[in-house]
Amino acid sequence: MSNLRDETTKLSHIDEGGGARMVDVGAKPITKRMAAAEGFVRISAELEQRIRENSLAKGSLLDVARLAGILAAKRTDELIPLCHTLPLDAVDITLELTSGGIRVCATVRTESRTGVEMEALTAVAVACLTVIDMGKSVDKSMVIESIRVTEKHGGRHGSYIAPASLE
Repeated sequence: MSNLRDETTKLSHIDEGGGARMVDVGAKPITKRMAAAEGFVRISAELEQRIRENSLAKGSLLDVARLAGILAAKRTDELIPLCHTLPLDAVDITLELTSGGIRVCATVRTESRTGVEMEALTAVAVACLTVIDMGKSVDKSMVIESIRVTEKHGGRHGSYIAPASLE
């Protein structure tokens, strides 16, 4: 296998043989960490109206999607192979119904040795997928857009705040 990277550069998730590995975070200090993420689901006017009326056959789309996002954050390590199992202190999910879509935001907090960006992203992604599952009988053309980390705090790399949304 050809090694295209500089030999002095160590990649944290690659072992000596070039295989994927889980990073050992045992020596890192436990610190407060927070990550926030967002995503957007484009929906039809008809689905927007049905959500506002709470008249979907499967029940409250916004409530079910919020719960799905919380559950997903708690199981991120089961979905993404190299993620550590983290003791989550809080998972907050908000869904905002706007003209033409639903904005999904997740904030995840922990005191741990590694960050919670993947948990926040997973929460948003699964909440968005649940919007599609709950609304697909009314709108088969929904599109998930712009899933991204919007903010993170804690850890060796410090804080990050994303530029304003392109919406």
